[in-house]
Amino acid sequence: MDDLVSIIMPSFNTDGFIAETIKSVISQTYTNWELIIVDDCSTDNTDEVILPFLVDKRIKYLKNKLNSGAAISRNRALCKANGKWIAFLDSDDLWMPEKLSKQISFMKKNNYHFSYTNYAEIDTDGKRIGTSVTGPKKITKTGMFNYCWPGCLTVMYDVETVGLIQIDDIKKNNDYAMWLKVCRTADCYLLDDELALYRRGRAGSVSTHSIMTMIGWHYKLFRKVEGQNPVKAIISTGRNMVFGLYKKKKYVIKVTEK
Repeated sequence: MDDLVSIIMPSFNTDGFIAETIKSVISQTYTNWELIIVDDCSTDNTDEVILPFLVDKRIKYLKNKLNSGAAISRNRALCKANGKWIAFLDSDDLWMPEKLSKQISFMKKNNYHFSYTNYAEIDTDGKRIGTSVTGPKKITKTGMFNYCWPGCLTVMYDVETVGLIQIDDIKKNNDYAMWLKVCRTADCYLLDDELALYRRGRAGSVSTHSIMTMIGWHYKLFRKVEGQNPVKAIISTGRNMVFGLYKKKKYVIKVTEK
């Protein structure tokens, strides 16, 4: 039997997007998966949107009692996961139909335990905005500390090698905090194929915040989560900014639609 994939999906007020996101999971050519959705006290119609999908027994829907943030929601989902493979998909992003099958084949063929793929960017209406994002072919522990290269929606790791990951309760950068833990066990490899769509511009998403705000989040990650002293945390944050500029120049590709 094909190995089970556990898909981790935190949700909060995405009733306008989450149905399409769930459909992109149901449309996977690889069918042995479980989707664990953890809703963080949404105040919109998320419950009503998700309810019809629950006839598919592969989909599990959990609700936090208190609004706790994406880190706690992801931790809760990870504790409920039964799969050999762990994958991540936010509730407004999308996968291509062969995302899981291609990525698992890539990892098994090469005996990789941690991988990511390319992705394209879309706007709030689901239209491509002409940007494709890739990254280094191999990311070591040092490389991951330099910058958060993988898009969360593209990552997959082998839980039998990596183990159960639980991250600190930080409101932002919690996906990066997770990769910093995983990379201590396994290097991360790029599957050079565009297999996901990242939605930019939604209110409250990372893509809408200022550079100074994101610098603050990075400093908190290195200082509070990684336990670095203030000077080292400043250096790590600065290094992240430099490699962020490098990523934009080398790995963010502008695509001209024909």
